[in-house]
Amino acid sequence: MSTPCLRYNESMGDPQQSFAYEQIAGEITRWIESGIFRPGDRLPSVRQLSQQKQVSITTVLTAYYLLEARGVIEARPRSGFYVRTALPAVLPEPEISAPSLDPAEVSVRDLVTMVLRDALNPRLVQLGVAYPNLALTATRKLNRIMSAIARELGEQSGVYALPAGCDALRVQIAQRMVAAGCNLTPADIIITSGCAEAITLCLRAVCRPGDIVAIESPICFDALQTLEVLGLQALEIPTHPREGISLDALRFAVEHTPVRACLVISNFNNPLGSCMPDAKKRELVALLAQHDIPLIENNIFGEIYFSGKRPTVAKAYDRKGLVMLCSSFSKDLSPGYRVGWTAPGRFAPAVEWLKYTSSLATATLPQLAIAQFLASGSYDHHLRHIRREYARNVAELSLAVTRYFPRGTRVTRPAGGFLLWVQLPEHVDSLELYRRALRAGTAITPGYIFSSPPASATATSSA
Repeated sequence: MSTPCLRYNESMGDPQQSFAYEQIAGEITRWIESGIFRPGDRLPSVRQLSQQKQVSITTVLTAYYLLEARGVIEARPRSGFYVRTALPAVLPEPEISAPSLDPAEVSVRDLVTMVLRDALNPRLVQLGVAYPNLALTATRKLNRIMSAIARELGEQSGVYALPAGCDALRVQIAQRMVAAGCNLTPADIIITSGCAEAITLCLRAVCRPGDIVAIESPICFDALQTLEVLGLQALEIPTHPREGISLDALRFAVEHTPVRACLVISNFNNPLGSCMPDAKKRELVALLAQHDIPLIENNIFGEIYFSGKRPTVAKAYDRKGLVMLCSSFSKDLSPGYRVGWTAPGRFAPAVEWLKYTSSLATATLPQLAIAQFLASGSYDHHLRHIRREYARNVAELSLAVTRYFPRGTRVTRPAGGFLLWVQLPEHVDSLELYRRALRAGTAITPGYIFSSPPASATATSSA
């Protein structure tokens, strides 16, 4: 399994808003509770429900997998899905985060070093760091493609790529971003060594040491690491486990603090799993544009969604070139290939120069292999498979938390990615739990690591 994480509820927008698969799962649950379908009854087939609800088969399957993992229904080979005899309890979601109101220097190095060391220990069950399930990557297929390209190109396969990256891959990325509502040209895109380098380059292009960067709270620890290394201050903004960063809090921050940039994970935040609604993304872009503040948008989990439609990106609403979109193929294709990219808008010349002066170019062969994989149509087939598997994995882990964790536990309900965030009762220290879990042969991630200064001791991320 890969890393699951935490979410919360904030009264913004429609509190009942949910994704298509959640709506279907909720309706099926109501059918069962009202007696329309009783224990042992066979539920409508996936195809039948897909046609009835006018949604994709993937959406219906995801709803069924969710209910199966919650213990509501069961799958019977070659027969379909059936109602189980009892409905389990559902844990509440975490509440909205409440970080400090003041900017702070970032200091997470020691915790990150400790967690990463344990994440590479093959003797541990890995439920902590947000590494993809290697069985769900496309590494073997990419290796075969890359070998064929190397044989065909011979010595030319060892030539440097341009700092902006290989044209073939930039074309494929631009085509894919149409589905996310974003009209990019290949010239808008710069290839990087993973999403981490993309974010680092973007921050270096718009910030100087001592500047303040508004971030979601909690947020992935690699983003905090980058702020620490660059000498930037973090201004943590309350974040909702379903809808993302609080725009009211961000508006107050930019009006009263000299925020130089804003960094968000718009779709399936790490660690919360939150996904900003389209209207909120549009409002976020407009708010920052009003103050001429760059938005660095991390969209690394954008392709791993559980409902039938890919979520848009904030970049789709950018009219001033202030949104610097960043992503990579590390979570869905192969983490070791280290191929990422950014579309940094008006800051493209600065980012390309920084790329050239820091690492010259991203390795050529991995770029060409991924470009060919995308162009062949294999990527979409691969994504359909891993979306189903990650939806099932997240739901199964959520059910395990419901069954075995103590009273007072809260857990997120992400609609994509592979992260689950668990909020434990107040008397539990997640760092002590981390140590005990290691002694039991399991690696988790303590919640402290997703905030600086450290967040609540009761928060923990698992995968």
